[in-house]
Amino acid sequence: MAHPLFERHRATLDAALEAIRVRGYWSAYSEMPSPKVYGETAQADGKAAFDGYLGKEFVLDQPGKTGTVKTEASPYGISLDVSYPKCDAQALIDAGLAAMPGWQAIGADGRAGVCLEILDRLNKRSFEIATAVMMTTGQGWMMAFQAGAPHAQDRGLEAVAYAYKEQAEVPAEAHWEKPQGKNPPLVMKKHFEVVGRGVALVIGCGTFPTWNTYPGLFAALATGNPVIVKPHNNAVLPAAITVRIAREALAENGLDANLVTLMATDNRADTTALAKHPAVRSIDFTGGNAFGSWLIDNCRQAQVYAELAGVNNIVIDSTDNYKGMLRNLAFTLSLYSGQMCTTTQAIFVPAGGIDTPDGKVPFDQVAADLAAATEKFLSDPAVATAVLGAIQSDDTLARIASASQWGEVVLASKKIEHPEFPKAEVRTPVLLKCDAANEAAWMEERFGPIAFVVKVADTAAGIALSERVVNTHGALTVGLYTTQQSVIDAMTAATENGPGAFSVLKTRMPSGSGLPKDIYSTWIIQNRSHSGAIRNCTTP
Repeated sequence: MAHPLFERHRATLDAALEAIRVRGYWSAYSEMPSPKVYGETAQADGKAAFDGYLGKEFVLDQPGKTGTVKTEASPYGISLDVSYPKCDAQALIDAGLAAMPGWQAIGADGRAGVCLEILDRLNKRSFEIATAVMMTTGQGWMMAFQAGAPHAQDRGLEAVAYAYKEQAEVPAEAHWEKPQGKNPPLVMKKHFEVVGRGVALVIGCGTFPTWNTYPGLFAALATGNPVIVKPHNNAVLPAAITVRIAREALAENGLDANLVTLMATDNRADTTALAKHPAVRSIDFTGGNAFGSWLIDNCRQAQVYAELAGVNNIVIDSTDNYKGMLRNLAFTLSLYSGQMCTTTQAIFVPAGGIDTPDGKVPFDQVAADLAAATEKFLSDPAVATAVLGAIQSDDTLARIASASQWGEVVLASKKIEHPEFPKAEVRTPVLLKCDAANEAAWMEERFGPIAFVVKVADTAAGIALSERVVNTHGALTVGLYTTQQSVIDAMTAATENGPGAFSVLKTRMPSGSGLPKDIYSTWIIQNRSHSGAIRNCTTP
């Protein structure tokens, strides 16, 4: 008999499996914060729940508690003052391993059902989680809701679906028979069981604490592994809420809550020691190159999945909607103040300019027009604060302040007063222009609202430079604006030579959208980045 939670959520799982089969759009969780979907009081209830955490200890009742720790400061300037249990790493590992046999015993169906139940509960708490994401990361409300709640939940569901699909390919039993001529055949009855690797460590990032945590968390859990979530010090609360909800769902269904635990610490040595522990058999990490590379080089006992920094770039060759292209780029550079791993940093523009329906636009004019478009886009303070959010890190503020050393300033960054949060650090993007030869300036990730318009000899040189950047420094996104199929073919060929998987999205905007019709985006997955949702499943 199938697990009751598997049957309860079977329709959701089947829909997810069909979506990954056809590679079409489908979502189980509404991205619109509508009262009709989430309930008339959902927003108020979520805000009240968030307020209830402030100034208190977040209770998780985990083993090995040695004290409490506080590390967060809100980019919006409000006082959080939330403390979290600081637990001995060995105690969390021992508890997770002790919980593993029971988790193993319920099988792939049971694990999928429980994971889907956790996701369903997370979805019902979307406003609470979104508020926590907003106030710890500096995201604007709509981004915090969508990316922090339903979109993150969709990523978790995708991981569960892929995990279930792979495990379902393994038969529980098989009859093996080999003829032996005149002698009786050799007969074996085989039994198969997919088993977990061991403790999974998921190390979260500060800017997208649920979006980048849920895939690793649910992939590991669905494939039979206990999970320790180590949140970024700047964004602990969204992870803590997630862990508590998971633990409640596990306990209420007769399972050991210690399958999912939180490792909150203000000591980097605690994290490195945990990552190197022999019982930790998989590590999922999103963050900077330095620590990601350290994990790859030093945690040989584990499979390490690391999404690292890179230099995202766009090549502009030509466009049939110049103003629309500028508006799109202005939005790209402004969204969440560039505090995303997919934000464009380098915009390669030919020295001779780009082709438009109104003729050739010179390099300097492209840079000036992009600056003007960005300034216009952010001219309404209400729009600006909603799109920009707030700067999370003092390091990012320092990079903005010193940006002029890296090129000629085309658009200076300005501070904007937030109407609701007067202490929020809100900054508009800084736009610089420089020559391609000045690689020390632009060929290094400048995390935050800092972008470069880079002069290249011609389109071919821009494509070649984009290829070299991806190969040497990595990138999560590469873009191309062109009206010429030959240029698309050249960019595609260059991208194919990169170090990882890629897909080319040829986006044609609907008429009347005001956006350009010729956006071609190439998404690059570095060879050190996430390689798939089913990542913790051993062979039987």
